[in-house]
Amino acid sequence: MGNSSSMSVKELSACHSHQWYRKFMTECPSGQLTFYEFKKFFGLKNLSETSNEYVKTMFKTFDINDDGCIDFMEYVAALSLVLKGGVQQKLRWYFKLFDVDGSGCIDREELLLIFKAIEAINGVEQEFSAEELTDMVFNKIDVNGDGELSLDEFIEGIQADEVLSVMLDRSFIFR
Repeated sequence: MGNSSSMSVKELSACHSHQWYRKFMTECPSGQLTFYEFKKFFGLKNLSETSNEYVKTMFKTFDINDDGCIDFMEYVAALSLVLKGGVQQKLRWYFKLFDVDGSGCIDREELLLIFKAIEAINGVEQEFSAEELTDMVFNKIDVNGDGELSLDEFIEGIQADEVLSVMLDRSFIFR
């Protein structure tokens, strides 16, 4: 049989899928993770209105079919993105999450709102305030100076700046 400690990629994927399924069904026996259960799953209680809206936006980005629940396949897609997704995939997801109004651009107010919400949720003093972080992002990557970040500006700017990349990763709720 060979070395029992070596597993094929398929076996590893099947093993992970089984573990994810077991965890999902333990936490969510109905097979549908509601927004309330989502918050409970991540220990998010007593959130401010702003923080709650941020978490709701995050939930909606994972609820791919927009039925108000996250099923197992959506859960797997979210885990795959968070755990195994490439930089481009994650940055596209961040952009979608930060573009609160769905306009296709992130403006200063949207980003500040998100960073304040993350700051409140994490409850830990950050190296930079939400305002300082927002200013830093716009000063470094708003190439055309229009006060909005397009998807291209966002992705290229974050990838080109290691400090912003690390800060974005650190500020994210699923650390």
